Amino acid sequence: MSDENTKEPSPEENVEASDPAAAPAAAAAPEDASPAQQAQGAPVAEGAPAATASEPAADEGPASGEAARFDKLKKAEEILRASSPETAREMDENAFEKVVHINRCSKVVKGGRRFSFSALVVSGDRGGRVGFGFGKAQEVSECIKKSSEASKKQMMSVNITHNTIPHPVVGEHGGARVLLFPASPGTGLIAGGGVRAVVEAAGIKDVLAKSMGSNNPANVVKATIKALGELRSKEQIYSLRGKRLPDRKAI
Repeated sequence: MSDENTKEPSPEENVEASDPAAAPAAAAAPEDASPAQQAQGAPVAEGAPAATASEPAADEGPASGEAARFDKLKKAEEILRASSPETAREMDENAFEKVVHINRCSKVVKGGRRFSFSALVVSGDRGGRVGFGFGKAQEVSECIKKSSEASKKQMMSVNITHNTIPHPVVGEHGGARVLLFPASPGTGLIAGGGVRAVVEAAGIKDVLAKSMGSNNPANVVKATIKALGELRSKEQIYSLRGKRLPDRKAI
């Protein structure tokens, strides 16, 4: 036979021919096995992932990490809601705060101008309590925070009858004068500026108001607070006079 028809044996065939015990081990190690398993000749189960200890798991990715983080945040929010008392949640829901006025003051010094801010804030629980606060700071957010805390410390009670005031009243402070009149249901808040902020924070829904004199926001707010402080209910007036309310007769 010629040299072209002769076929030289491969190195694997030479190994099998020389060592017959190596043939079963080579046949048992499939192609998808890891190099260490192929060298040892250990069998690998079908469908098992060929991953070493240094290689990361295939299912760990950015999508799974974001999902786990979202679940943790959601659980934390549920825990906080469950631990917070119901009274605190109700007060936060009904709380009312409004910035009536922010003033900027500049001071000229050797190096230039220095600015400072002051804020007037009205706060209330919309249930008959209202207060105002005034704060100063170098930053707007800080002065609003100070005035908000001061307004909560100076809360006062207001007599409200059927979502309106029991009788007409006039409040004065400095050059500001505020008139408040009762209104029928459905009228709304006929007021503006600082007067509207105060009556809305107190929980009054129907009122007629008129501001006269100075339009300084601080004086208007203080005059409105003073007017609300002078309100008296029917029971209080009768008790001061030493009288008793007549009992209503059935129709």
